[in-house]
Amino acid sequence: MPRSHFFKRNGDRPRSRVLGPASAGLLCLFLVCLLAACGGDDKTARRERVVPVTAVAVVREDVPVILSAVGNVIPLASVEIKSRVGGIIEKQLVQNGQDVKAGDLLFQVDSRSFDLAVKEAQARLDRDRAHLNKAKEDLRRYSKLRDQNVVAQEQYDTSYTDATSLENTIRVDEAALEKARLDRDYAAIRAPISGRVGIVQVNVGNVIKANDDRTLCVINQIRPITVSFTLPERYLGEIMERRRQGPIRVSITPSGASSTPVEADLAAVDNAVDTTTGTIRLLASYPNEDTRFWPGQFARVELTLRTLKDALLLPTGAVLQGMDGPYVYVVKTDEGDPTSGTVEPRQVATAHIVGKRTVVASGIEPGELVVLDGQVGLNPGAKVAIKNARAQGQGKVPAEDRQ
Repeated sequence: MPRSHFFKRNGDRPRSRVLGPASAGLLCLFLVCLLAACGGDDKTARRERVVPVTAVAVVREDVPVILSAVGNVIPLASVEIKSRVGGIIEKQLVQNGQDVKAGDLLFQVDSRSFDLAVKEAQARLDRDRAHLNKAKEDLRRYSKLRDQNVVAQEQYDTSYTDATSLENTIRVDEAALEKARLDRDYAAIRAPISGRVGIVQVNVGNVIKANDDRTLCVINQIRPITVSFTLPERYLGEIMERRRQGPIRVSITPSGASSTPVEADLAAVDNAVDTTTGTIRLLASYPNEDTRFWPGQFARVELTLRTLKDALLLPTGAVLQGMDGPYVYVVKTDEGDPTSGTVEPRQVATAHIVGKRTVVASGIEPGELVVLDGQVGLNPGAKVAIKNARAQGQGKVPAEDRQ
């Protein structure tokens, strides 16, 4: 073959091979067939792809609407014991963690100086009373002499002024005596309420000041005890309506793995909504005879607001959130094979979340199967394999999702 067919004359560089019209047509036809074959294989693979899922059945049952909150245990009353007089602690009659009754003696401050103050005030009062009796006698005598024009009016007026002044002095003396007796009584520091004493901060021999900020001990009244908790303000109307119908019982579970819930009464509802958090504060009262609760402890509070009759329930994990709102994947099982089928997305309207389950207002029917796990790989019309065949046709939610 001549060389000029493959190389240029200048430089001997190779020349590009030019395909004829027939060859180009054959090449295009081959490429189209190849692409069609690949596309068909992809569609076939998608049609045959099966997604393993867990499915649950929609159930209908009566379910209570329970409001849950984290509460804080607070004492019914709490008093910081402080001394109103100064002196040395002579006696300590209370110990750490002791139960006391109202009026029990806790501390005794050295009262000798207060005893002396009482005696001094009493002596001053007795002296001024004697002077008053003398002044009254002089006033009666000068009154008679004035009527007889024996003494001047000025001397009578002086006697009257002395008697009146002594009467006022006696009132001051009586007040001073009461003050001295009160200080002596304050030297005996007593419990103003019944309750349990915390850690005692002073002991015998400590010197305390009058009206000092120093706390000797704290008494908390823990029988009964209260639990403070908050709920969203949107439930305030229903709570008040329930209270008008009768007492409301709440369930309280103290912190701790082995704690069991107890029943308590809803004792009070605050008179204002917290505008910062949009919540209302409530108080529950518990007798606490078993000292189950301690001030400052956290507790879980559950208040049953009402009971929904024949409610449709689904595990909350089965409800997905989309751009148009909540939706679920409903499984349509194949005839003769309850463990496989196809899925379709369906919009639902939710009402409440009760524990781990969601109350569905509309969009599904009882007994329908809904995908609980495996939604990530799903699309409309996808083929699925139901891993938990026990859920199919039973109309029940798995036990682990009933909480």
